Amino acid sequence: MAQKIPATVITGFLGSGKTTLIRHMLAHANGKRIALIINEFGDLGVDGEILKGCGDAACKDEDVVELSNGCICCTVAEDFIPTMQKLLDRSDPPDHIVIETSGLALPQPLISAFNWPEISTRVTVDGVVTVVDGRATADGQFAHDVAAVSAQRSADDTLDHETPLSELFEDQIAAADMIVVNKTDLLSGKEAATLTTDLKNDARDGVQVIATAMGRLPVDVLLGIDAGAESDMAGRHAPHHHHDDDADDHHHDHEHDDFESFAVSLGEIADPGAFSENLADVIRAHSILRLKGFAAVSGKPMRLTLQAVGPRVDSYFDRPFTHDEPRETRLVVIGAAGLDRAAITAALQA
Repeated sequence: MAQKIPATVITGFLGSGKTTLIRHMLAHANGKRIALIINEFGDLGVDGEILKGCGDAACKDEDVVELSNGCICCTVAEDFIPTMQKLLDRSDPPDHIVIETSGLALPQPLISAFNWPEISTRVTVDGVVTVVDGRATADGQFAHDVAAVSAQRSADDTLDHETPLSELFEDQIAAADMIVVNKTDLLSGKEAATLTTDLKNDARDGVQVIATAMGRLPVDVLLGIDAGAESDMAGRHAPHHHHDDDADDHHHDHEHDDFESFAVSLGEIADPGAFSENLADVIRAHSILRLKGFAAVSGKPMRLTLQAVGPRVDSYFDRPFTHDEPRETRLVVIGAAGLDRAAITAALQA
């Protein structure tokens, strides 16, 4: 029997640093052919585009697959299984598959999906890596911007679980084979040590807890855990779970009208610094929760990536524009329902 292809599930809340971790991994893949499945949120494939723009041979465009139809654990049959089959059926299948889940995905149903007969003999869960925002978790919030997580939840019409943030965090910890405490540059040495100890106590026996900043971990640390997690589901459930064979009992009605997102397309910008300052002003004026996208800067061959959580705007040049790619600025705006789209668009164009 052919050896199963290993897959790594990377989970964690919005803003914890999953994409940064993956970018670093791809940039230091050491020749390993890695395929990515990205469970994107929003109107534009921003996370997927960021990863496609990594400029590394291990990160070819055809190796990045985006699932944008909703939370991955709620669309297993419709999206995840067919996507896995396509990757496995390729004439040049990858050495390793990395799956970045939505921050709201329950890890356990996704791990269990690897037991589906369509893929069970061909792929195995090498490990589940949970990325933790060190600063937010030390402060008892779990996510840097709780409102942005709520917006993500409400904008996903496929989501069939309304798990409280604290319980979802417990699920992510309970499922983990490795816990990455990210953003330790924002913690004191004592805070980092205390948080690491607490997470070790909360996790299953033998789970590695590793502290880092900017997701800088060697590929050989992240990959090659060899957990076979799909065959080891016992103990990967948080204490709050009630196991019931009737799956319908676990569906919860919830409203999706509290938040909204929309896309804005602009032309080239002249001054990245001034544009970022204007973004921050617009975010404050209209109570925007999260904003992300790309910009074309006049006279610059490189594409500028923009990400904002609240009024804090981060930007960097990620890759050159291709010859057939329009030089435009594209942004996704996420906020509470009732955003004045016309005013926001006008302000961004100013």
